Amino acid sequence: MHFSLGLGLNLFYETGGMFGMSNCIRSCRMIPMYRGSYRMRIYERENFMGQIYELTDDCDSITDLYHMSHCQSCHVMDGHWLFYEQPHYRGRMWYFKPGEYSSFSNMGGMRFMSMRHIMDSWY
Repeated sequence: MHFSLGLGLNLFYETGGMFGMSNCIRSCRMIPMYRGSYRMRIYERENFMGQIYELTDDCDSITDLYHMSHCQSCHVMDGHWLFYEQPHYRGRMWYFKPGEYSSFSNMGGMRFMSMRHIMDSWY
């Protein structure tokens, strides 16, 4: 299970209890502070194929906004992003830093349905 916490957030309160199914933290990652623009491209299929959409802001549902059932690859050009398996920023999440991600199939079968950029105001 993944959680994203900003400065001053209480893990017990924010998650509604004892971390869901686990009672400990096994790893933690610092996300570098970033204050530039945010830009990425999402692709309908693996290897940057199919329909392409460029995002510069949060997307709470790729189905509603772009009529895509899910995306299978992306290119993060600017900023740091969180991808969620369900619309409206719910479910498991993955962190993406700038780079090319040609296939999500090696991520445990995750199907990403919403994305949001990590803003400096979270620090």
